[in-house]
Amino acid sequence: MSYNLLKGKKGIIFGALDENSIAWKVAERAYEEKASFILTNTPASLRMGKIQELSHKTKSRVIPADATSIADLNFLFDKTLDHFGGKIDFLLHSIAMSINIRKGCSYTSLNYEFLKKGWEISAVSYHKIMQTAWEKNAMNQWGSIVALTYIASQRSFPYYGDMSDYKSYLESITRNFGYHWGVKKKVRVNTVSQSPTVTKAAKSIKGFNQFFLLSEKISPLGNASAQDCANYIITLFSDLTKKVTMQNLYHDGGFSKTGISETMISDDLLIKNI
Repeated sequence: MSYNLLKGKKGIIFGALDENSIAWKVAERAYEEKASFILTNTPASLRMGKIQELSHKTKSRVIPADATSIADLNFLFDKTLDHFGGKIDFLLHSIAMSINIRKGCSYTSLNYEFLKKGWEISAVSYHKIMQTAWEKNAMNQWGSIVALTYIASQRSFPYYGDMSDYKSYLESITRNFGYHWGVKKKVRVNTVSQSPTVTKAAKSIKGFNQFFLLSEKISPLGNASAQDCANYIITLFSDLTKKVTMQNLYHDGGFSKTGISETMISDDLLIKNI
């Protein structure tokens, strides 16, 4: 159902890969809510994914860009502003990768070159995107910038590795750049801390399936799906949340506030292991 929440709004969505990705779901919902937007990802991701299919479905243009490259970002924003004939209203950062996780390097045995590359992709890219938008005065007043994060930035999850550090840095950028965006441009900046979600990136994390089930049992409302997350992000892009900024917003079915659930206490397997 459409509520026309984004009618007349324009933006850029980073990171859509396939129908399982949160960015893909956000693009579909933004289109339903009457927004116009540019889809972007790295050239390699565009070749591997299905973004052209999404582009056709949402009547959006695809502009390749590596979010770690200032040259690419300058090109992307110049083309976007030219395409729309003016400023934009929203940005979604849905970009994350840990080479250490992919290569099976534990947190106690990190490859530091992999660490730097993952940090650049997963966190510094967020600052680069915002700095490029800032320098080009690309955002309309009361616009909205959102990035996806996870509670491993706040708690220890053994197999989340260096990605937990990237997410911590991402959330710090949100607070610090969010202050400046608010004071000088009246633009909101937030992160959404989402439930574990079955995406291509998540599947590379050791033990993800077991953790997904554990989170489902702990969360009073159950895990939030990618579709649920997209719905929430649309509200952050809309004018309904004009005074929400510099926040890390938990969208996790209550997982972040629950110590242990009755379901877990009554679980036969858990009881036998105590």
